[in-house]
Amino acid sequence: MTQNAFNIQRAAVIGAGTMGRGIVMSLASAGLEVLWLDNNPQMLEQALGVVADTYAHNVRQGRISEAQATERIAHIRAVGSYDDLAEVDLVIEAVYENLELKQTIFRELDARLKPAAILASNTSALDIDAIAAVTGRPEQVLGLHFFSPAHIMKLLEIVRGARTAPAVLDAALALGQRMGKVSVVAGNCKGFIGNRMLHTYVREARMMLLEGAYPHKVDSALQGFGFAMGPFRMYDVVGIDLEWRARELSGKGNDDPAVQVDNRLCAMGRFGQKARMGYYRYAEGSRQAEPDPEVDALVLQVSEQLGFDRREIGPEEILERSLLALVNEGAKILEEGIANSSADIDTVYLNGYGFPVDKGGPMAWADSQGLPAIRKRLQALAERFGPHWQPTTLIRRLAASDRHFADYQQEA
Repeated sequence: MTQNAFNIQRAAVIGAGTMGRGIVMSLASAGLEVLWLDNNPQMLEQALGVVADTYAHNVRQGRISEAQATERIAHIRAVGSYDDLAEVDLVIEAVYENLELKQTIFRELDARLKPAAILASNTSALDIDAIAAVTGRPEQVLGLHFFSPAHIMKLLEIVRGARTAPAVLDAALALGQRMGKVSVVAGNCKGFIGNRMLHTYVREARMMLLEGAYPHKVDSALQGFGFAMGPFRMYDVVGIDLEWRARELSGKGNDDPAVQVDNRLCAMGRFGQKARMGYYRYAEGSRQAEPDPEVDALVLQVSEQLGFDRREIGPEEILERSLLALVNEGAKILEEGIANSSADIDTVYLNGYGFPVDKGGPMAWADSQGLPAIRKRLQALAERFGPHWQPTTLIRRLAASDRHFADYQQEA
């Protein structure tokens, strides 16, 4: 297959949920013809209405002209079956995070789409190779992980599977550029670059709640450092129930002490902003997060039930544990070749996770501290909190020669 065969002009999107809508708008706004399929015709009809309303709002705001809105809507067409997608150059699956469901969809697509078509998944964490394995074209399968809301957020994680062809990655990078995205190529592992690091960062925040902190204290410390929002405000925005439902469905992870506060909040229907209460309270029609004494009382109750001996946790410790959790996991990602460079990790965190721009990203921040100091601080955390804090081999090696993460891309 030559690179010219991957000239993406006609695309399809599977799924009419929030992610599907944003991806459809990203493609249509870039001038691509978009076919849209969902197994629920009513949901697809509603989604088309939301897209039209969004473009109308952009016209009222003066962001685009009436003619541009009309043209973009004309690029989008709802279809009723996989057979209607036979001639598209690219399909992006954007359904629920369930591997078996995605594999079923990819089998259908592989059987019906032309041989030169690229098959992409918008999964945020699932195994791209396991998805590619059910097709007869694994070299044309990759991840295109958009960030919500997809038509606004700039970041695009392009996930290469073990067999993804270089020409397919090139076509995806060209598409990202056409959509005005900031694209980063990531290797295939659970969570890729961004969500893999987020997992360790959020786990630390949740453990600090059990050890003595409260949601507004953790968020306040991180927002004081310059984050767009702290982890608990972030969860209220995206919905606390997403991970909770995934745990319930899979039957895995619900016994982890770190998620017990989340589980209790969800059992109370406190799913976040959309329910007007999560870790915080929200007045009718407001997105202003108000600390809630009920949540503080719940945190206290859960931590005592789990046998934690609570203590005062100040902003310095909150920052130390949150930032170093990101840095140590980022070093593992570099070490494993999941990211091509520390700059790619920083690009992900600056464009998708609200890391303060003036700090340059977690890896640039660590470089500015000096890796010998980072190694020493991680060792101190390991002595206090356990072996998961041990500095990675890469940190120890770079620190020993007083080099930086930024130097590592030349070796890779």
